[in-house]
Amino acid sequence: MKKALFIIGLCLGITAGIEAQHCYHLVWADEFNSDGIPSAENWSYDTGDHGWGNNELQNYTCSPANSYVKNGILTIRALKQEGKWSSARLVSKNKRDFLYGRVEVMARLPEGRGTWPAIWMLLTGWEYGGWPESGEIDIMEHVGYDPLTVHGTVHTAAYNHVNGTQVGNSINVPAAFTNFNLYAIEWDSTGIDFFVNNEKYFSFANDGNHNFESWPFNKPFHLILNIAIGGNWGGREGIDDNLKEALMDIDYVRVYSTSDAPKITGPAKVKPRSAATFSLPVQTGASVEWLLPEGVRRSKRSAGGESIRVKWGKHSGTVNAVVTNSCGRMNAHPHPVDIENTKK
Repeated sequence: MKKALFIIGLCLGITAGIEAQHCYHLVWADEFNSDGIPSAENWSYDTGDHGWGNNELQNYTCSPANSYVKNGILTIRALKQEGKWSSARLVSKNKRDFLYGRVEVMARLPEGRGTWPAIWMLLTGWEYGGWPESGEIDIMEHVGYDPLTVHGTVHTAAYNHVNGTQVGNSINVPAAFTNFNLYAIEWDSTGIDFFVNNEKYFSFANDGNHNFESWPFNKPFHLILNIAIGGNWGGREGIDDNLKEALMDIDYVRVYSTSDAPKITGPAKVKPRSAATFSLPVQTGASVEWLLPEGVRRSKRSAGGESIRVKWGKHSGTVNAVVTNSCGRMNAHPHPVDIENTKK
């Protein structure tokens, strides 16, 4: 069900009613297009069976039995064997860390009483101390005994479940087990908004007091994807005795920023008078104006738009483009192209 990624300049006016639009640019995505184990460039593993502070039952492993990519889908699999549970907890820590922007995860959740899947974020550097001082952003949490409800929550030193002050909200997602749904946050220095399928259901505002106790969300965080079994919350109503397996499927993870200009893809070197193609994926309805260096001509077969095919000239040059959408005009990163030396 993966949709083509036609998003570099992304305009989002997402909630019900009239909201200000926000323009985002894709800075990283994992589309899970390569079968096998999850990409080591993007993900590592938390491992162990010590309960993780919540009396959870699973042993987190790096085994492909517990996390694997197939047919464009990342699957996290909790598995019961000989009375013991194993699962996976994938983390992007020190590989893909983010400060502000929009984070999206398209996921189908596991079913079964006793499951506790989560899509969440922690501070990478732990600058403010341990949990909850360094904060936690729960983009999506679900417990199997409450099958129709998804939760979005923040934890800080001032707001956490230890002292009963945690802040969050929930939303009804009746097709959480059968359909892929989009779980997302939009996060900047003023607050964090939580969305399911682009419906905003919770906002957490920065109180402006400039203290980490209530707002530790001013430094890079990383993503975590996992299924826990049992625990203080997930196991509150027990675990189904017939449950042997639980699967969370992830179609994609995408992270957007308001700070990075779109990037042109194409060759860095070409031969004189050779053909070359340059691309700049854009959302539906956006237009691209290609600015070609002297001596470079558009191919007669090229329709332009988000991709352009050209016949290069005799000299090096730089390809530029301007994207126009409902957020306005933005310049792409210039794409320099050098002429290959064909002399032996």
